Amino acid sequence: MTETGDSDGAAWGAAEVRDAVEAYWAAADARDWSAFATTLADEFVYDLPQSRERILGKERYVQFNREYPGEWQVRIERIVADGEARQAAVRTLVTVGPEEIPAVHFFTLDTEGRIAEVTDFWPEPYEPPAGREHLTERY
Repeated sequence: MTETGDSDGAAWGAAEVRDAVEAYWAAADARDWSAFATTLADEFVYDLPQSRERILGKERYVQFNREYPGEWQVRIERIVADGEARQAAVRTLVTVGPEEIPAVHFFTLDTEGRIAEVTDFWPEPYEPPAGREHLTERY
């Protein structure tokens, strides 16, 4: 594990990055949107390259997740964390009813240990479902 210091002298290691990502997923899976929000930086950016959507800001992203339809559960299969760069790559398995959907996520944390950026990749490109235009922008 590589450790580094940020401008405030705090040590960063892969374990701290991993802990932040695990807290994010635990809160999302529990639908604990208050706890989920605490894992995110205020200037959070969420990218979905396959649907060409982007969400800017923590509040909009929390609302996006709060409004997301259906019952789903997420299981982390693997986290590869880099403390020096404050980044992680994560493979998950999302269960929606009987269907299991693999996904890959890339995380970047800010200097305070909050998640500043997430980019999600799902198995197939898709058009975004109607009803979330108020939270996303297309690119």
